[in-house]
Amino acid sequence: MSDIYNFKQIELEAQKKWHQQNTYKAEIDQNKPKFYCLSMLPYPSGNLHMGHVRNYTIGDAISRYKRLKGFNVLQPMGWDAFGLPAENAALDKKIHPKKWTDENIKHMTKQLKSLGFSYDWSKEVNTSDVSYYKFEQEIFIKMFEKGLAYRKKSMVNWDPIDKTVLANEQVIDGKGWRTGADVVRKEIDTWFLKITEYVDELESGLEDIDWPENVVNMQKNWIGKSKGIEIDFKTDFENKTLKAFTTRPDTLFGVTFFGLSPQHPLAEQLSKNDVKLAAFIKEQGKGSTAESDITKAEKLGYKTSFNVFNPITNENIPIWIINYVLMDYGTGAIMGVPGHDERDFEFAEKYKIQIKRVIESEEPLPYSGDGKLINSQELNNLNVDEAFKKISKMLSDNHAGKELYQYRLRDWGVSRQRYWGCPIPIVYKNGEPRPAQNLPVELPLGDKDHKPLDQNEDFKNIADGEIRETDTFDTFFESSWYFARYTSADNKNKIFDENTNYWLPVDLYIGGVEHAILHLLYARFFHKVLRDMKLVEGDEPFKKLLTQGMVLKDGAKMSKSKGNVVDPEKYIELYGADSIRTFMIFASPPEQSLEWSDNGLEGCHRFLKRLYALSEKIKNRSEDTFKDSNTSIEEEIKELSIKINDDYEKRLNLNTIVSSCMEIFNKLNRRIDKNKITADENEFLKVYEFLLISLSPIAPHICEYLYEDVLEKNFNNACWPKEDFFQQKRSEVNYLVQVNGKVRANIVLRVNLNQSDVEKAVSKHPNISKYLEGNEIKKVIFIKDKLINFVNG
Repeated sequence: MSDIYNFKQIELEAQKKWHQQNTYKAEIDQNKPKFYCLSMLPYPSGNLHMGHVRNYTIGDAISRYKRLKGFNVLQPMGWDAFGLPAENAALDKKIHPKKWTDENIKHMTKQLKSLGFSYDWSKEVNTSDVSYYKFEQEIFIKMFEKGLAYRKKSMVNWDPIDKTVLANEQVIDGKGWRTGADVVRKEIDTWFLKITEYVDELESGLEDIDWPENVVNMQKNWIGKSKGIEIDFKTDFENKTLKAFTTRPDTLFGVTFFGLSPQHPLAEQLSKNDVKLAAFIKEQGKGSTAESDITKAEKLGYKTSFNVFNPITNENIPIWIINYVLMDYGTGAIMGVPGHDERDFEFAEKYKIQIKRVIESEEPLPYSGDGKLINSQELNNLNVDEAFKKISKMLSDNHAGKELYQYRLRDWGVSRQRYWGCPIPIVYKNGEPRPAQNLPVELPLGDKDHKPLDQNEDFKNIADGEIRETDTFDTFFESSWYFARYTSADNKNKIFDENTNYWLPVDLYIGGVEHAILHLLYARFFHKVLRDMKLVEGDEPFKKLLTQGMVLKDGAKMSKSKGNVVDPEKYIELYGADSIRTFMIFASPPEQSLEWSDNGLEGCHRFLKRLYALSEKIKNRSEDTFKDSNTSIEEEIKELSIKINDDYEKRLNLNTIVSSCMEIFNKLNRRIDKNKITADENEFLKVYEFLLISLSPIAPHICEYLYEDVLEKNFNNACWPKEDFFQQKRSEVNYLVQVNGKVRANIVLRVNLNQSDVEKAVSKHPNISKYLEGNEIKKVIFIKDKLINFVNG
């Protein structure tokens, strides 16, 4: 080996070997346990950033460890390649989105390979390639035929610059997330997936998965399961009845107004004969449909001349049209209880509406907690739970209400009005939608085709008066099933094959917490739909979830807009992939944010240089290099080896694995004095081998090189040590001493004593001898190094 740590040559040769040998190709092997490790696929923006590098280094370290443990590992990679950013970037650069995307994928693939990630590239997917989205279109048609995909008019967030629908999460303070334009509400025909049909299972399934508690809670809050009563309120307008759902029927005596959404059918009906109401409703049609924005907006209402009647007291309650009442949540109506609801309180104060207290408390209004009922006639002095049951029975007996569960979750709108996306495979004949007959419906890829599909007459118009759907899918659609397609991605004829049931579910899924709600919820929904189509097995797609922290620079998240992005290529050139990987693991626990530090990276590089230098000394050892030592190096590092084993297997504390490896290195290094190594040769090399194996998932190039060059062993045959390596050698043990099954003493004795020696030793103990003297010993039960039990008469 060279005197100098030539990381460039070592890493290049290792990567070349892995490629030539197909080292990481994953195939079915029933003789090994399987492990499917998946990191969230990147958007091909053109360059990796250090957030990507950290995410993928964590996944790769765990994958490599599992291979050493004897697992059959699948770790794939692909590209979430459709989407509006590519379309806009291509327009800015005056090139086709496909050309821009393909060039970015090529460059980012090179970057990933230069970091030594152990991906099975034969299973690579590109969601913008027809080989991927042709199957996506098949899934959608199956959903359509099962009634899970449907089309309806919907009020959406419309970005007037990008000319596309925005999800609520893409609306920030009433403006489009990318353009900053004021979002307007617009009613258009859009396609939906009936995710609400699976809402019960999506909610209950959260109890059975190994996910971080905060992510589970975020999903539960988004699903928003709540128990309440749907109450019928009769009106004085054409004898109509309005329904309102409430989780607090105990506050029914505190209702002082009744609110309808501006989009409620009755509001629209009333506006036909009320010019001022029509103007109010039109004004409320501006701005974002995002619930967060509506909640923060000024509370505005319009009082109609009509009333509902309280189903218990029969008193008149005025009907208001209110901007914070959402049509797509519940029934589009609320019973206004300003004394015990913050929004209702703010609204009532603004419009001088009566505010009643019906829950006793010393706290000021609005008060939303528990307590005894007051000002509630015969319900006075009942607590909240008692009142819920009683009012529920009263309403049920009067056919004026029923108990039910309601969910905040709404069906998923998947239509997007753009070019660079998967075409929705639907055609219309006389306005009626039906599945496209000839799949795939390919996105036109001509040089001048990258304009919204609605403007492409050749695409839109089909023979015999048929019109093709011109919306494309939301990119969440592609990323909601890619995890399953990876398993059979090299099969171009079938969407899934025998590999799918072998590899699923994903054993460990790694990605940012920013995807904790929508992506994970949609992926769970897709998996359940595919299961019911008999395409996959099992109820959940991801067994364990790890949400890695962000990479920060100067205390802020790295981003191009902040100008604080760190280029991985520059640092690979200066320090090598192994140094970057080691720093990414060492600098912080996986779940916590990591502050980028050039000094920290340099420190990890120095450690690898020192490891290389130590290895050179071991490589050049002579027959008389080793000399006897009074202490065992293997026992000296025992606690560190146990900790490394536990950190990989139980806790995923990868950062402390690096620090433990550094300690082992120091202990080895201290045994070397000039040309002498003070240790037993076999033990020393055994510990050195363990150091390389332990560090190899994190810094694979240098560890594999040293393993083969210094130890002269094939790393393909390397494996994690057996359990006895992690067991401490003891000279003494603690014996549990019993007489007639009752514990009378705990006595420390030398290990490995025979029964006769143990009997002699413990029978002299005063706590034992007093129970044995004068009694015949009928039987002795003996468990070596653990227990002895004397049974006497």
